[in-house]
Amino acid sequence: MRHATVVLFTRDLRVHDQPALRAATDDGGAVAPLFVLDDAFLDGGAGASRRAFLAEALADLRDSLRKLGGDLLLRRGDPVEETLRVAHAIAADRIVVGDDASAYAQRRRRRLGHACARERVELRVEDTVAAAPLGELAPADRDHYRRFTPYWRRWRETPFPAAVEPPTRIVLPPGLDAGALAACDDGAAGRPRGGEAAGRRRLARWLRDGIYEYEAARDLLAADGTSRLSPYLHFGCLSAREAVERARSCGAVAEGFVRQLCWRDFFLQLLAANPDTASEDLRAREVTWRADDAALARWAAGQTGVPIVDAAMRQLRQEGWMHNRGRLIAGSFLTRTLGMDWRRGAEVFFDLLVDGDVASNVGNWQWVAGTGADPRPNRAFNPVRQARRFDTGGAYVRRYVPELGDVEDAWVHEPWRAPRAARPEGYPPPVVDSAGVGSWAGSRGMRRAARA
Repeated sequence: MRHATVVLFTRDLRVHDQPALRAATDDGGAVAPLFVLDDAFLDGGAGASRRAFLAEALADLRDSLRKLGGDLLLRRGDPVEETLRVAHAIAADRIVVGDDASAYAQRRRRRLGHACARERVELRVEDTVAAAPLGELAPADRDHYRRFTPYWRRWRETPFPAAVEPPTRIVLPPGLDAGALAACDDGAAGRPRGGEAAGRRRLARWLRDGIYEYEAARDLLAADGTSRLSPYLHFGCLSAREAVERARSCGAVAEGFVRQLCWRDFFLQLLAANPDTASEDLRAREVTWRADDAALARWAAGQTGVPIVDAAMRQLRQEGWMHNRGRLIAGSFLTRTLGMDWRRGAEVFFDLLVDGDVASNVGNWQWVAGTGADPRPNRAFNPVRQARRFDTGGAYVRRYVPELGDVEDAWVHEPWRAPRAARPEGYPPPVVDSAGVGSWAGSRGMRRAARA
């Protein structure tokens, strides 16, 4: 029996290794591929760069589906209501959607389940977002992992299902209005272009040219030593499972990169089991966060007077992306040195990042703040030592902080220590006392952080 099916695309905007799409097309029935633009996303739930990337990803997905004989139906409003409206229009007896981790996604799935039960429509949920299906890997004593290392050991020994091929043909129900793409601002000038085609090209280049130097270059801030695939993984323009599969085909050299893909899955399963951690601490920590809007504004603008922090924040504003080492340094500076709530920093990142993923963004911010999954909650990063180690010579700082372009190497990471005549004009003094890194914050924990 052939079905009429609605495929609700969410964070899986692709045709390759798209289990929801493949499940809907395998029996040859009519398929209505659908994406619903949620007003909460368009009206302030995401920054301009992420909205623009999404618009390009949707245009690319529509083009791919049309080549297969289908189309992408675009609607705006409540995802559950719009999905049921399309299902009624085509007399669908099945809805297929990808699984996801956030509280929002879990509510959407529950609401879809209730609506489908009421309408006597089958709801099928497929694994489209993570490499390891959410909730499948768990220790013996609980339903999820809270530490990365045991999760990594289990994850890397787990055989994942093989990536599925795209359908060869899609039969689109007649009489449906396709809907128009939403117009969006371009966002950051240097942001990547959205879409599956761009993501697959980047992955192919990375596996051909980049992965072999990953272990040596991944922490060097001035080098282009990371894959920059995170926006494509966030929106599902690339399948995480396929990325793992193709990376592993490169051999042992890919282990470090594959481990980073495992971190993404780890944070997804952590959020799925603890959805409140989008705004609440996973691990309570005895700390009183400072409220200092002026210092927060300087940090967000890349005007702290600490070059490595400012370079990272300016890269974020210019490109909608930040090097992972920069994320750790900037996050540690805000939470450990300035003593400010990780949620304030996470809001800034989420607004500016093209890859603003709830699970990874919150997971990493709680990690640097000592309220999350880090087994060493007192860990912190000395920004000057980090700069000297990972930006030797200051090329990264000079790229994003042009005020320091002519400062000598000896002072580029600590311009406040330069002879007065050699200090750069137009660059602010540090937002904190710079007499010594250890005195930047008064608490014993912050002095310990300065020695890290």
